[in-house]
Amino acid sequence: MADPVSTTRLPTRCDGGRRSPPRCKTGPVSDRTASATAVLVCQGRAAADGRYAVGRFSDPVARQLLDRTELELVDAVRSDQRPQSGVHRMAWEMVWRTGQTMVPRTIMIDDAIREHGASQLVVLGAGLDSRAWRMAELAGTTVFEVDQPASQRDKLRRLGALRPLAARVVPVAVDLTTEPLGPALEAAGFDRAAVTTWVWEGVVPYLPAEAVRSTVGQLARLSAPGGRLVVNYQAKSLPVPVMRAVMRLVFWAARQEDVLAREPWRSLWRPGQMQTLLADNGFHIISDAHLLSGATGLDLPGGNNRSLANGRVAVAERG
Repeated sequence: MADPVSTTRLPTRCDGGRRSPPRCKTGPVSDRTASATAVLVCQGRAAADGRYAVGRFSDPVARQLLDRTELELVDAVRSDQRPQSGVHRMAWEMVWRTGQTMVPRTIMIDDAIREHGASQLVVLGAGLDSRAWRMAELAGTTVFEVDQPASQRDKLRRLGALRPLAARVVPVAVDLTTEPLGPALEAAGFDRAAVTTWVWEGVVPYLPAEAVRSTVGQLARLSAPGGRLVVNYQAKSLPVPVMRAVMRLVFWAARQEDVLAREPWRSLWRPGQMQTLLADNGFHIISDAHLLSGATGLDLPGGNNRSLANGRVAVAERG
């Protein structure tokens, strides 16, 4: 999937805009590797761009963030060239299904960002998120992209000379499983007093439940009144973990790289559990819906409804 990550430098904080290159400070290199699922999600967005929900979903930047070998699989999906052999068929299906999931998920989160219209946007576990480079509505917004160091380094490599549409993009290197968020975020220029939109997409299932609780508590302490948290999480369902286990078995039997091996799911949440967690930390629930409801009217191909029914997006406001 992704190319090996260079370990020669580690940008921890960078300021950059549409007219000036990023200015970065460096720090120690983490022994963690860049996220493989971040690449898979980006491939899914690239595969779906211009094919589904035209006028509602668009991500032309996703393709620009992928390496050549990663694009070969995207192009096979876009041309409906479904392989016949097991492991190649599984890789094709992963990108195809990810694209179907990303369409409603992206639309729901983008709509929440637009509706809030805050001057600060913090993307937690940013991966290869492209919003700062494709959403014109962020022209007056400072976007803080929080991620673990290796993934952030890989993102900066892939961006190259690509310029954001956001007013500023500030990478912040933090591993949420071992480090507090506040000090690094404030050192990068985050303003606690400013109303903020927090986007936590595609991360919660990969964290232990205690890390999820800890992070929500930190966000509550960092949020000014009126700040909103947009959190994507995975509801508890037996078939989904079973399907992931089968996929891993197929890759193991074929002696192929398993993109899920290093990033297993660690916590699933029932809607009531997530809503209680948010409410206990001072967040008022505005909405909490599964992706299948978000897919209504988008004319997506069938066959992915179970996954869409288990993925959810909650929006909550700090009181």
